Amino acid sequence: MTRNTSMQTHPWDSALAPDISPLFLALQWAHQRSLIAMQPVLDKFRLSAAEFDVLATLRNAPAPHQMTPAQIQYQVVITSGGLTKVMLQLVDRGLVERSQSADDLRVKPVRLSASGCQAIETAMQAMLEVNGQWIRGALAADEIAQLTRLLRKIVEADRPEAQAALAEPTRTTKKDRRR
Repeated sequence: MTRNTSMQTHPWDSALAPDISPLFLALQWAHQRSLIAMQPVLDKFRLSAAEFDVLATLRNAPAPHQMTPAQIQYQVVITSGGLTKVMLQLVDRGLVERSQSADDLRVKPVRLSASGCQAIETAMQAMLEVNGQWIRGALAADEIAQLTRLLRKIVEADRPEAQAALAEPTRTTKKDRRR
């Protein structure tokens, strides 16, 4: 069975949203293409896509590159169980460290270790080289800049709400859940 790589829309999805359907499909295909390009880099650095995302998210946090699991989960969009598994794997490999919060003993922040920082910086450089070749082969510099601006506009459309949720993760208690 061959993989469908056509950017063609289908009558039913075009009828549902003729302006959004082609964009949505193009985003999905571009994402899939980037994942295919990423795989050899992930294999080289012995990282899963989720591990790469967690390390990159921590690296993007201000020094000392530390976040709470709730903040990471919000940024990476991963289940709490999935994040726990990834964090345990990264701790075992010495790429992140866990500590106890002085303010709240229930919170165990995650911090990028020195070896984790080196690993993600090297892997990110390789990732950008691979994807850069693909993107620069398809788009001119001004098109890359224009696409970047447009995608940022879409991503940041709900930014105030996203920032508020990230800054103050809500905690629910058993009592709250019963309401």
